[in-house]
Amino acid sequence: MLEHLQIVDLVIIGIGLTFAYIIFGITGFGTALIASPLLAFFIPVDKIVPLLALLDCSAAIANVARDRKQANMGEIKRLVPLMILGSLLGAGILLYTNPDKLLIYLAIFVILYALYSLSGFKPVAEYSAKASVPFGFIGGIFSALFGSGGFIYAIYLSGRIPDKNGIRVTQSTLIGLSTFTRIVIFFIAGVYTDWLFLSMALVLFPAMIIGVFIGRRITLALSRESFLKIINIIILISGLALLSRTFL
Repeated sequence: MLEHLQIVDLVIIGIGLTFAYIIFGITGFGTALIASPLLAFFIPVDKIVPLLALLDCSAAIANVARDRKQANMGEIKRLVPLMILGSLLGAGILLYTNPDKLLIYLAIFVILYALYSLSGFKPVAEYSAKASVPFGFIGGIFSALFGSGGFIYAIYLSGRIPDKNGIRVTQSTLIGLSTFTRIVIFFIAGVYTDWLFLSMALVLFPAMIIGVFIGRRITLALSRESFLKIINIIILISGLALLSRTFL
């Protein structure tokens, strides 16, 4: 994979990934949204998701390692079983139906939610624990279908956890578990037997570490209101990106 890339290509990719992981370091999700379009110019599209799975899982570990005690284990225990069930259903939908028809409805919901939250018309809703059922299940479905479930969990967690760092660490933990599942699947499928592919991930590893470090430092300096505003902006961009996919 590296044989056709020039030094300048790797520098461009590294800068792009650093920015993507700054966002991840702040919010705990959003890497694929920013990095995938850039990576598509340089590497095969079918290699992007496995590559980001490796980097995202490592980023989640880096994000959680120092602040792991701030992860809300109650929310993780509620969401993970539902996420797994949703992922199984999502995989079934992917195999036996046309999931693109569902994409537009998700995109519209996400865009409207983000605009509503950003409008300042009403404070962010506080969800009950029962809300974990639809959010966890739907997040799992769309993670399996489109690799884009992070913002679903972010909507739920921002309405459940008062501390911005608690949201970030809990979100990162969920993304870490989700991406680890994908890594296992890709490993079984033989994707990671390509040493050039693994060398590409290794070369880009420092960009991920730098981005996560900067993102964490930015988060510590933010108020909860500013943090949630960034979350909702990323959610809005995610919705617009999903909507654009329905017309491509």
